Amino acid sequence: MAERRLVKEEELILANHLLQLAGETPTDFDLPTMVDEYEGGKMGSINFTPPEKAAYGGDIVQVVYIDTDEVPVVITLTKNINNEILDLDFWKKDFSKLLQYPTPDKVAIADKNGFI
Repeated sequence: MAERRLVKEEELILANHLLQLAGETPTDFDLPTMVDEYEGGKMGSINFTPPEKAAYGGDIVQVVYIDTDEVPVVITLTKNINNEILDLDFWKKDFSKLLQYPTPDKVAIADKNGFI
Protein backbone atom coordinates (compact mmCIF):
# COMPACT_ATOMS: atom_id res chain seq x y z
CA MET A 1 0.00 0.00 0.00
CA ALA A 2 1.00 3.58 -0.53
CA GLU A 3 1.54 6.24 2.07
CA ARG A 4 -1.57 7.06 4.11
CA ARG A 5 -3.49 10.17 3.07
CA LEU A 6 -6.41 12.18 4.39
CA VAL A 7 -9.79 10.63 3.68
CA LYS A 8 -11.82 12.60 1.13
CA GLU A 9 -15.24 14.02 1.97
CA GLU A 10 -16.84 12.07 -0.91
CA GLU A 11 -15.42 8.82 0.55
CA LEU A 12 -16.87 9.56 3.98
CA ILE A 13 -20.24 10.44 2.47
CA LEU A 14 -20.36 7.18 0.51
CA ALA A 15 -19.17 5.02 3.45
CA ASN A 16 -21.79 6.55 5.76
CA HIS A 17 -24.49 6.02 3.13
CA LEU A 18 -23.49 2.38 2.72
CA LEU A 19 -23.66 1.88 6.49
CA GLN A 20 -27.20 3.27 6.46
CA LEU A 21 -28.16 0.96 3.57
CA ALA A 22 -26.90 -1.96 5.67
CA GLY A 23 -29.13 -0.88 8.55
CA GLU A 24 -26.17 0.27 10.62
CA THR A 25 -25.87 3.53 12.52
CA PRO A 26 -22.93 5.42 10.99
CA THR A 27 -22.11 7.11 14.31
CA ASP A 28 -21.43 3.63 15.79
CA PHE A 29 -18.37 3.39 13.54
CA ASP A 30 -15.33 5.57 13.99
CA LEU A 31 -14.21 6.34 10.44
CA PRO A 32 -10.56 7.38 10.53
CA THR A 33 -9.21 10.53 8.96
CA MET A 34 -6.31 8.69 7.26
CA VAL A 35 -6.62 5.94 4.62
CA ASP A 36 -4.50 3.92 2.20
CA GLU A 37 -5.36 3.74 -1.50
CA TYR A 38 -5.23 0.43 -3.34
CA GLU A 39 -3.72 0.36 -6.84
CA GLY A 40 -2.76 4.02 -6.59
CA GLY A 41 -6.42 5.01 -6.51
CA LYS A 42 -7.16 3.62 -9.99
CA MET A 43 -10.52 2.09 -9.09
CA GLY A 44 -11.18 4.06 -5.89
CA SER A 45 -10.60 1.30 -3.31
CA ILE A 46 -9.37 2.46 0.09
CA ASN A 47 -8.35 0.85 3.36
CA PHE A 48 -9.49 2.47 6.61
CA THR A 49 -7.68 0.13 9.01
CA PRO A 50 -3.95 0.09 9.84
CA PRO A 51 -2.21 -3.19 8.84
CA GLU A 52 -2.01 -4.48 12.42
CA LYS A 53 -5.83 -4.40 12.66
CA ALA A 54 -6.64 -5.48 9.10
CA ALA A 55 -7.91 -9.05 9.62
CA TYR A 56 -11.02 -9.41 7.42
CA GLY A 57 -14.22 -9.92 9.40
CA GLY A 58 -16.87 -9.89 6.67
CA ASP A 59 -18.83 -7.78 4.24
CA ILE A 60 -21.19 -5.12 5.59
CA VAL A 61 -22.96 -4.26 2.33
CA GLN A 62 -22.45 -4.50 -1.41
CA VAL A 63 -23.82 -2.05 -3.96
CA VAL A 64 -23.57 -1.53 -7.69
CA TYR A 65 -22.77 1.70 -9.50
CA ILE A 66 -22.71 2.36 -13.24
CA ASP A 67 -19.71 4.53 -14.13
CA THR A 68 -19.98 7.26 -16.78
CA ASP A 69 -18.62 4.84 -19.41
CA GLU A 70 -21.58 2.50 -18.65
CA VAL A 71 -19.31 -0.12 -17.04
CA PRO A 72 -20.73 -1.61 -13.80
CA VAL A 73 -18.76 -1.21 -10.58
CA VAL A 74 -19.35 -3.40 -7.53
CA ILE A 75 -18.61 -1.55 -4.29
CA THR A 76 -18.23 -3.48 -1.03
CA LEU A 77 -17.88 -2.04 2.45
CA THR A 78 -16.08 -4.52 4.71
CA LYS A 79 -15.24 -4.79 8.39
CA ASN A 80 -12.37 -6.30 10.35
CA ILE A 81 -12.66 -8.90 13.10
CA ASN A 82 -13.03 -6.08 15.66
CA ASN A 83 -16.19 -4.86 13.89
CA GLU A 84 -14.41 -1.72 12.59
CA ILE A 85 -14.61 -0.47 8.99
CA LEU A 86 -11.85 -2.18 7.02
CA ASP A 87 -12.17 -1.39 3.31
CA LEU A 88 -14.27 0.39 0.76
CA ASP A 89 -13.57 -1.87 -2.23
CA PHE A 90 -14.35 -0.99 -5.85
CA TRP A 91 -14.32 -3.67 -8.57
CA LYS A 92 -15.00 -2.29 -12.03
CA LYS A 93 -16.16 -5.04 -14.37
CA ASP A 94 -13.49 -4.39 -17.01
CA PHE A 95 -10.80 -3.40 -14.45
CA SER A 96 -10.48 0.04 -16.03
CA LYS A 97 -10.00 3.31 -14.14
CA LEU A 98 -12.98 4.70 -12.24
CA LEU A 99 -14.08 7.79 -14.19
CA GLN A 100 -16.50 9.41 -11.74
CA TYR A 101 -16.71 8.79 -8.02
CA PRO A 102 -20.20 7.56 -7.09
CA THR A 103 -22.61 9.61 -5.05
CA PRO A 104 -25.24 7.99 -2.80
CA ASP A 105 -28.02 8.60 -5.31
CA LYS A 106 -26.12 6.59 -7.96
CA VAL A 107 -25.69 3.32 -6.06
CA ALA A 108 -28.12 0.45 -5.57
CA ILE A 109 -28.03 -2.65 -3.36
CA ALA A 110 -26.53 -5.55 -5.29
CA ASP A 111 -28.25 -8.91 -5.61
CA LYS A 112 -26.48 -12.14 -4.60
CA ASN A 113 -24.62 -12.13 -7.95
CA GLY A 114 -23.37 -8.56 -7.55
CA PHE A 115 -25.86 -6.97 -9.95
CA ILE A 116 -28.70 -4.47 -9.61
